[in-house]
This record gives sequence, structure tokens and C-alpha cells, in this order.
Amino acid sequence: MTLQTPVETKTAIEVRDLKKVFRKREGMFRSVVKEEWALKGVSFHVYEGETYGLLGPNGSGKSTLIRILSTLLTADGGTVRMLGHKLPEGERELRRKMGRVSVDAAFYKKLSPRENLLYAAQLYGLEPKKAEKRAMEILERLGIESRRFTDPIEEMSRGMQQKIAITRALLINPPLLLLDEPTTGLDPKSRRDVQTFLEDLRREEGTTILLTTHDMAEAERLSDRIGFLAHGRLVAEGSAADLKAQAGTDDLEEAFIVLTGEEIKKDEEESV
Repeated sequence: MTLQTPVETKTAIEVRDLKKVFRKREGMFRSVVKEEWALKGVSFHVYEGETYGLLGPNGSGKSTLIRILSTLLTADGGTVRMLGHKLPEGERELRRKMGRVSVDAAFYKKLSPRENLLYAAQLYGLEPKKAEKRAMEILERLGIESRRFTDPIEEMSRGMQQKIAITRALLINPPLLLLDEPTTGLDPKSRRDVQTFLEDLRREEGTTILLTTHDMAEAERLSDRIGFLAHGRLVAEGSAADLKAQAGTDDLEEAFIVLTGEEIKKDEEESV
């Protein structure tokens, strides 16, 4: 069920006319430069305390977009302002205020969740005892038993590893959370655990969440508003109910196909 729209209307994320092009050389002597525009002028905003879902098929540009917001890529045009900071000038300050979870989170897999999370806490400048206590609380709420806290991560399931990635992103209790397909490939129980936790986090902490996903049910459950991204452009935006009304259907996936002319293939990695 979609959460309530926040009463406050202060903007946490403002994206205007965002563009990104990738160039690669081709031909026998690599003398031909081919341009591929991943983002062709995307604009949207996210209110403080809101969960905003971005849906798009492979190659739509949504992973490129979230990498720009995460300060991992630099845009080729347009502006981004988050939590009052403009990119790229304010990226140092922003990194202290946001957490990011991707579909391919990296760890030192020979080490335990405790060791990985305490290392991350050091990078954030957190006090180890307080960081460990918070990590334990989050892991337990996500359904990981405390006895597994010292097991090597390589012995854990994909679902458990993703829960550890979420815990790492939340160690600093960030006001902004960027989630790039956080539940892709998870079993139904792990997916439900993560979704419930995100709902609780939003309600208890007022966290602003930007979510990219292939899962229509997940987007409809978690998002106040949803943007449909196709061929590097935002082609439709609104609540799930609004989008279905625009498309004249009772199904969000059907609405996506009608409004974008695309289909989403689940559990596939996006190339752009």
C-alpha cells in the first residue's frame, strides 16, 4: 500500500534537464567516435520524507541517473541539487548525508558482517561501540540473527548480504537514501523484510528515499510517486493511481507499457 504523501513540501532532490552521454571509439583504427545518450534531459523532484520510485527497462538510463546522484558519475548537462547542495561542488558534504545501496554491493567477503560494518564506521568517523550497537539493531530488525554477526559474509545468502549492505548505508542514519534495485534477486521473505523495514524507516525517521526497481508491486507498495523512464527521458510521473488512470488500466505494469511502449524484464542488470 502506498504511504501517505508527506505534509512538508520542502524539496530534498531537484533534478533539472539532466543529460549524460557515453562516448566510445570504433572502427579498425578507432577513429570513429560513437555517442550514446543515456539521459536526454531528465527533470523531477523529490520532497523531504517522500519515497520516489523510478521504473524503467534495461537501458532506460535509471542506473546512470542514480550513479550521478550518488556522485559516482558527472553529468554532461543540467543541474542536480540535493539537501541544499549542488553537484558536483557539494559532493563532499553530500556523501556525509546520504546512504546508497546497489544491486551489486561489495564487501570483504572473507570478513564477517561485524568486521565489515566496523570498518565502514571508521571511514564515517563513528565511535565503534555506538556503531556496533546500531548495526546490531538494524540487522535484527531486518531478520538476521545476532549469532550470524560474526560469520564470514561469503557463507551468507544473497538476501542476507543485501541486508548487510542496507545496514552499512544506514550507520550514519542519513536523511537521504538512494536505493538501486535493492531487492533484485532476493527470496520472497527477504524482499518482504527489506520492504517492511524501509516503510518503518520512512515513518520513524522521515528518511527521503529514491528507489529504482524492476518490481512493479514493490514500487506501488513503497512509493508516494513514481516516474517512468524510457530511452533516457522521463515520460510519465505521478502516484500509482494517477499513472493507472492516465493509461486507462487497473494494473501498473500495463500502465507502464501503455505510457512508455516498453516492457520491464525482471532480475536483469541494466546496461546503461
